[in-house]
Amino acid sequence: MATKNLLVELLVEELPPKSLRLLGHSFAEVLTSYLKAHDLAAKDAAMTIYATPRRLAVHLTNVVSQAADKSVSHKLMPVNVGLDNEGQAMAALRNKLASLGADTSAVAKLKRSMVGKTEMLFLDHVVPGVLLAEGLQKALDETIVQLPIPKVMTYQLADGWKSVNFVRPAHRLIALHGDEIVPVSVLGLVAKNMTQGHRFEATANPIAVKNADSYDQQLSAEGAVTASFDARRGEIARQLATAAAGVGLKPIEDDALLDEVTALVERPNVLVGEFEPEFLDVPQECLILTMKANQKYFPMLYADGKLANKFLVVSNIRPMDASLVIGGNERVVRSRLADAKFFFDQDRKKTLAERLSGLDKVIYHNKIGTQGLRIEYVRAIANGIAQQLGGEELAAQAEQAATLAKADLLTEMVGEFPELQGIMGRYYAQYEGLDDDIAFAIEDHYKPRFAGDELPRNQVAICAALADKLETLVSMFGIGQIPTGDKDPFALRRHALGIIRILTEKDLPLEMDALIGHAIQAIEDTNKHSQWVQRYTENLRDSGKKVKFVGGDGSRRVPAEVAEQLLAFIYERLAGGLREQGYSAQEVEAVLILHPQNFSDVSRRIAAVQAFMALPEAKSLAAANKRVGNILKKTAQEATREVDATLLQEPAELALYQALVGMLPKTNETFMAGDYTASLQTLAALKLPVDTFFDNVMVNTENHQLRNNRLALLAQLQQAMNRVADISKLAA
Repeated sequence: MATKNLLVELLVEELPPKSLRLLGHSFAEVLTSYLKAHDLAAKDAAMTIYATPRRLAVHLTNVVSQAADKSVSHKLMPVNVGLDNEGQAMAALRNKLASLGADTSAVAKLKRSMVGKTEMLFLDHVVPGVLLAEGLQKALDETIVQLPIPKVMTYQLADGWKSVNFVRPAHRLIALHGDEIVPVSVLGLVAKNMTQGHRFEATANPIAVKNADSYDQQLSAEGAVTASFDARRGEIARQLATAAAGVGLKPIEDDALLDEVTALVERPNVLVGEFEPEFLDVPQECLILTMKANQKYFPMLYADGKLANKFLVVSNIRPMDASLVIGGNERVVRSRLADAKFFFDQDRKKTLAERLSGLDKVIYHNKIGTQGLRIEYVRAIANGIAQQLGGEELAAQAEQAATLAKADLLTEMVGEFPELQGIMGRYYAQYEGLDDDIAFAIEDHYKPRFAGDELPRNQVAICAALADKLETLVSMFGIGQIPTGDKDPFALRRHALGIIRILTEKDLPLEMDALIGHAIQAIEDTNKHSQWVQRYTENLRDSGKKVKFVGGDGSRRVPAEVAEQLLAFIYERLAGGLREQGYSAQEVEAVLILHPQNFSDVSRRIAAVQAFMALPEAKSLAAANKRVGNILKKTAQEATREVDATLLQEPAELALYQALVGMLPKTNETFMAGDYTASLQTLAALKLPVDTFFDNVMVNTENHQLRNNRLALLAQLQQAMNRVADISKLAA
């Protein structure tokens, strides 16, 4: 059957720009998948996606007007249910045949076949292929239902009576198979071949689309519209680069902004605007954010990354004289930047320290307390971490950074742009003349904020960042706010991953159990002695209200089981991250089941495991280690003492003991030096004595003294083998 190309377009009012790309892909893919699944489109049919602010469309090659007929075999029912003794159809069979469009004349054509122990009746017949109009109608209905619409609108149809739900009111529908209109309808619209081009610059409106293949060209020539999202995006990127190069600058790179602007225009035209240089006295992050977030402009940078007083506008029109468009955008951006400058000037009238008292009125969580109390917790935790990493001087700096870290939350600038929290704190700290280590720690204590984000840049910032994340985890786990499934409202998984990255990539000599223990103890001690807690508790009691946050009355702040729960949570995040890096589940489990305390050497342990598994002795030793573990599990109470060499009677057990004693010094030396690969490779010498031991020695002998001694030998063997990783987890 001859094939033609198919075009389907839904013309609507302006779609949500942040959703356009996803809507366009979903519209095309769902419709295409349905047609292919019902044999109306070839399996290798090429799909072209179109998406503009006012349209969703798809072009599909090799589409037939009717699918090919199919031979179908229907399993009906057991023979003894459908036929009587004379082979005549009974009521059940007659009803079943009627439901399939057949009658009793088909009885003679029925086939019999055994299904298990039951003889079944089968009907073979040909099902006519579905017509394109019928299949496309169902495909459209399915596509509309499955569109990932962020928020549905309800609007009336042209008849004034019926209402429909869709992302935006729809105005036209095109369905062309070649040059023939396919009679389908959706959202109260009947398919035609008419569409509309650009609202202001189209040379013809409406546009009569000649056939499915002329759509793109006609929209461009007659409608002044670039229909393809990707083509339009590429054109905008090209124009941005060209315009910026023309003034010796480069546009800021922001894929999300580029996607959003692509979804706002149908005929992109990039123009250069500028603003007064005095606005550059405001931190460039503020200016960049206000231009991007509020106006969808592309700020421009010098080669060294500093902001220039020029910006790029992506216009949707191409007038002969663009000066009015540029002037209008310059007036708007001038007003926005003036607001930013006003906020910046106002904020600097108070120091960060002067804002701290205001944090006592900002509730962080009703079961934890305010940001003021939380600062006390973070400061105490940061002090302890800094003592380990650098002593008193670092501890004093970490405390100061932790104290001021949240003060910028009360500034006008952060109130307007929450994304600037920390960044503005750093600028205000530098303006006050605080040390750069303190200033950058105020900004960096939030880092890493997302996967791939940079880490804190100095030791003070590391202490503040670890303390902030530990406090959040301990406090939230302390009140039972543990993430479940896909719900993590306080981003605790992100905080855990941030701790893991800092410890690992900064190669910090901090042990996880001790870190959690210190954080819990710091919160406990602060909670008992904090003047804020006492004052808050007294005020609540005087007013007759109950203390809402846990432990506010001096009781235990953090439940005892929190440490165990939190450690498990962090190790789960570490395991997941390692698997994402390409390590096998076996390798990860072998290392992490030992709960290594220093995260900075986990990768070296896994590398050692991988090198060990390449040894010819590895599989045998892993299996033997697993066997040892199983034996010791059953007799854990008996294997509790040192090996008595005088009780080693069998040559095989004596040989194993001597091999173990001879190997231990080298194993211990390499392990303590952090050479985990060499430490594991020394185990290769144990293969022969271990195999010989299990072949010739009865561990569970009736002699109680000998049995205990042999169990002690196995326990010592297991301990020696499993220092770097539990190699029993590597057994097949």
